[in-house]
Amino acid sequence: MASLSVYIAPLLVFGLVVFVHELGHFMAAKMTGVYAPVFSLGWGRRLFGWRRGETDYRVSMFPLGGYVRMASRDDEALAGIEGASGDRGSLDGAAQRPAEVPEGLWDPQGMAPFGPKAVPANRWVENKSTAARVFILSAGVLMNILLTIVVSSGIYYRYGNQYLPAVIDSVVPGAPAAVAGLQAGDRIVAINGESVRSWDQVLDRVAPVTTGTVTLEVQRGAEALRRELTPQVGESPDPVTGAPRKVGRVGIKVRDSVVREPVALGTALTSGTRATWKMAREVVQVLGGLISGEVSAKNLGGPIQIARTSVQAARNGAETLWSLIAFLSLNIAILNLVPIPVLDGGQILMVLAERVKGSEFSMRTREAVARVGVLAVLALILLVTFNDVRSFFTR
Repeated sequence: MASLSVYIAPLLVFGLVVFVHELGHFMAAKMTGVYAPVFSLGWGRRLFGWRRGETDYRVSMFPLGGYVRMASRDDEALAGIEGASGDRGSLDGAAQRPAEVPEGLWDPQGMAPFGPKAVPANRWVENKSTAARVFILSAGVLMNILLTIVVSSGIYYRYGNQYLPAVIDSVVPGAPAAVAGLQAGDRIVAINGESVRSWDQVLDRVAPVTTGTVTLEVQRGAEALRRELTPQVGESPDPVTGAPRKVGRVGIKVRDSVVREPVALGTALTSGTRATWKMAREVVQVLGGLISGEVSAKNLGGPIQIARTSVQAARNGAETLWSLIAFLSLNIAILNLVPIPVLDGGQILMVLAERVKGSEFSMRTREAVARVGVLAVLALILLVTFNDVRSFFTR
């Protein structure tokens, strides 16, 4: 079972997230009438797949992302951008099957690149409205966000709402909690007049208190107690960015137990949406930290790290594995909105800039911008791969 997860877990995690993203682009293209002859998982030369209708559904050589090929007047000039194989030539059509197009993909009644008929101009992506083009470009992100909400909600519905109860296991001698007389077995029920039931809620209310006091209401058997504590100031890494920060501490060790409460479907959907929003804020916070230098680029992981994490998640159970899928899906959604050319955000920015300009950018400009984007993405891939390799040898 363990050896099986080594191969299946990374494929499930990365494959599902990429598939959903590209499916969003593909469905939006179909809905707006854009010709989409290729739906690919992976980049580069076609390994295997099947044709159905107008589209060749394929798995390609390099398992880093994927793409949906859409009809464009610049299709041949931009052939190198997607890294596709020789069947990516002009969409003007050819009288006979080109040698680089496998016989199984050729359709004598079909449109280029897999048939002799030229693709009509009204099915080019450039000839669609600005709204339609933005919809196509943003559909992958929207699908990843939807996947995160669905998976997160499913986790809540299947496994319930879980928390560490705010029950004290022990107190640190001499710490504020000990000085206030708190004991093992005490249950914290409120902090500064606000009810709490989980240890996470206790941390959220105590950690920011680096000056002044905090009031704890405690249940000890049938007795209700009220204690005022002055937290000690310590330093702890930020759970999101990893940057050091000052936190308040009272010297309590929590009891190691987990409570699971079954939730209704409506509650699960609400909790899943709320969890997705919280995750999104944290991802944006990390991106901001990378830009400001507060977060080191050494913390970025790539495909190797994703594979290792996927295997470990699979060993920890289905709940952990699906949580990783939700987290990765949302990361891909937000990262694709970064305004880097060739990423969705960069392409959306170009479309909107053309709308403001009142005309399209020249082919030379668009090709130059696209190649800059490719170089930026390749640099990012090299960085995260280097981090993965370094982590492998230094762990």
